[in-house]
Amino acid sequence: MKLKPFSLLLLAIGISVGLFAQNAENWTHLRGSQLDGHSQSKNAPIKWSETSNILWKTEIRGVAWSSPVVFGDQIWTSSATQDGKELFAVCIDYHSGKILKELTLFRPDSVQHIHPTNSYATSTPCIEADFVYMHYGTYGTACINTRTFEVVWTRTDLNCEHMQGAASSPIIYKNLLILHIEGTDVQYLIALDKRTGKTIWKTERPRKFYDNIEPVSRKAYCTPIIVEVNGKDQLVSNGAQLCIAYEPETGKEIWQVFYGDDSTVAMNMSYNGMVYVNSGWMLPKDGRPFYARLMAVDPSGTGDISKTHVPWEVVEDVPQISTPVIVDSLIYMVHERGDLTCLSAKTGRVIWKTKLKDQFNASVLYASGNIYLFSVKGKSYVFKPGLNYQPIAENQLEGQLKATPAIIRDNIILRTDKFLYRIGK
Repeated sequence: MKLKPFSLLLLAIGISVGLFAQNAENWTHLRGSQLDGHSQSKNAPIKWSETSNILWKTEIRGVAWSSPVVFGDQIWTSSATQDGKELFAVCIDYHSGKILKELTLFRPDSVQHIHPTNSYATSTPCIEADFVYMHYGTYGTACINTRTFEVVWTRTDLNCEHMQGAASSPIIYKNLLILHIEGTDVQYLIALDKRTGKTIWKTERPRKFYDNIEPVSRKAYCTPIIVEVNGKDQLVSNGAQLCIAYEPETGKEIWQVFYGDDSTVAMNMSYNGMVYVNSGWMLPKDGRPFYARLMAVDPSGTGDISKTHVPWEVVEDVPQISTPVIVDSLIYMVHERGDLTCLSAKTGRVIWKTKLKDQFNASVLYASGNIYLFSVKGKSYVFKPGLNYQPIAENQLEGQLKATPAIIRDNIILRTDKFLYRIGK
């Protein structure tokens, strides 16, 4: 069959778009395509303001603390009206900042209360070639074809009592979309066929740890990671009471580490064969302030490894919300109130500390040889990793900043409460 010139042009465009998506760096999940907060960028910007190094700035309707994801020449993010009665997806052109599509996905008949610091669209979507997956907790999960903007499937039957709103983000693993449904009433992980939305497996948290505690202590906001241990993948998930590793293909438990005591938000991390687990809030009974623990876990064990495979833990200035980043055997973490700490990943020993007069929710990122912090008040801090604090730049944008940005292709895709920015040179 002989193609006409116009058909040849369309074919060429389709091939070029496909090659661009394959060859360009993508940012497919919360904290990047490897779920580790690391960017492949070699020359990411270190200085910007409302009047400098802003390639475009696009207003996004609604209120949301979800992060942007990027694949090819599309940026996707979730959003919602402030009252939660309309939940929608937004696709933005990477090059121009133009909104390509706004797609309403769910209109709940009723909505639950959320914490004042949360939103109805805090869960970050995940994306791959041709498909993006949007998740709004109990209100629904959807798969969208990114070429046609058609909704492929939806699920609205994965329900729980969030109490303070949803925040767990989905991840893609091979043919699966893995979700956490962890409220005050039910707590389980579920893997869906990413093409059809049908359930492949469902695993409940161990009831003995949840049945006799207060409802508030059952809730979690966790996003899992995938680690390879002795040639096999593990799905590592820190719930409200304990961290559990599962076989990602089946949901079968491999090991567990118990800690108690309240909601987990920050993601786990992995480095050099170890897993680093955030406990969420610990609730002392003697009136001391709440605190969170960071624990090093050797994931090579099976069963209950709480007393055998946890070489160290720290409790001072560990963030509950913001996920740290690990670079060259050092952990960099910032507490919500601004305490910045550098730890040894091997021993947990404090290398240095400094105090930033700011508040932080977004996770720490690493790009182009620098560490990036993003404060709630729109101020960003850039510093060099190493054995002492070496600040490079401080940058200010308007509005609130709670969503972890994407650092990709030597640009930063950053979302505030009102706008999406592309920052670059």
